[in-house]
Formats: sequence, structure tokens, C-alpha cells
Amino acid sequence: MYTIKFDDPVVKVIAKWKKSNPILFKKFTNVVKAIAIDPRHGIGHPEPLVGGGNITYSRHILAHDRIIYRIYDEDVYVIVIELEGHYKDK
Repeated sequence: MYTIKFDDPVVKVIAKWKKSNPILFKKFTNVVKAIAIDPRHGIGHPEPLVGGGNITYSRHILAHDRIIYRIYDEDVYVIVIELEGHYKDK
């Protein structure tokens, strides 16, 4: 089982979701649990990101919300680096 860590900006988004969007927060929690079990397979259609060196992955939370994370197998942890901002450039 992998340990899940969060970048500081992600912690702020999680707090916002917990307060203002409980449905999204619950789905996020389920995705994080799945990542802890197996970061490369499971719910949310995990996929490696191009240019991510096969350690940076993305999963769907809801249709427009994604979780982006990096997997560190040697230390058995995952760090979540971004939420909700994946499509800001579109």
C-alpha cells in the first residue's frame, strides 16, 4: 500500500471541496483510496502523462476534474501535485 502525500496548493483545493462540494469530495476520497492500493490501475481511468517519465499519472474524479500525481515506487509513496486545474489552458 502506498502512502499518499499532497502538495500545499492541493490541500487548499481539498478543503474547498470538502466545504462546498461534498459529492466531489467523496469521489475524490474514493479515488485517493484506489491510488493508495494501486496507483497505475483502478477507478478513474489512470493514464501516464506524456512527458511524465512514466511516474506522472492522471485520473478522472468527475468529467472535468482530474487528479494528477507522481508515483515513487522505491519509497512507496504517491504525491498529488494538482487538482481541478488540469484544463485551465483550454
